[in-house]
Amino acid sequence: MKTLNDILGLDLKIYQDSQFFCFSIDSVILASLSHINLRCKNICDLGTGNGVIPLIISKRFNGSIVGVELQKDLALMATDSVNINNISNISIVNSDMRDYAKKNTDKFDLVLSNPPYFKYDSNSTLNKDVHKSIARHEIDSSLNDFFKCASLILKEGGRFATVNRCDNLIYVIDTLRNNNLEPKYLRFVYDKIGILPNLFIIESIKGGKAGLIVDKPFIMHNKDGSNTKEYDKLIRGDFDDAK
Repeated sequence: MKTLNDILGLDLKIYQDSQFFCFSIDSVILASLSHINLRCKNICDLGTGNGVIPLIISKRFNGSIVGVELQKDLALMATDSVNINNISNISIVNSDMRDYAKKNTDKFDLVLSNPPYFKYDSNSTLNKDVHKSIARHEIDSSLNDFFKCASLILKEGGRFATVNRCDNLIYVIDTLRNNNLEPKYLRFVYDKIGILPNLFIIESIKGGKAGLIVDKPFIMHNKDGSNTKEYDKLIRGDFDDAK
């Protein structure tokens, strides 16, 4: 069932459907914490789903934003969300990202993606809903497919930002480097003080030199479960680089 929801406290509306994989805090964090430098002219989100990453990015960035989504129903839902928010600088493209990448090489300054976290094999436990399985597992597209497409559409020296689970860190770094994307920035995300991190954001530069900066952790909740000041700032949309 299609519903219209708020994106936290960001003064944005988004259409969602329980049949599909709804947006998660992972995408919000990626869109909110990734770096956008002053020279950035255009941004692409690969596997945009219902468009949550482009919507949030539009709060920070005036340039062109493209969201690429394979599943037609999700692409239409993302377009509806763009329209209801009256955002003019977002375009949603319904396409296989591999086809899109072949036609748009060396085009973007920044590419983002929240890809499926789980490998797919005969032992994988899948959701009965194929749409949700595609969002969570490497069924239609592998991590290498996402990173290869990101590298193709990035300009030389362009930046790629992605989010993933901590147990995939080595897999992610290896796959980035195999696609000429050199990791330059890493930040771990903690749900609460005193427990292990569950996510990380990593940013890479196409054709970059080796040298990784590990930033201070991003912690969402205090020990008592209340929001940290940093997380409160994020969900209010209080971005340091807001336009």
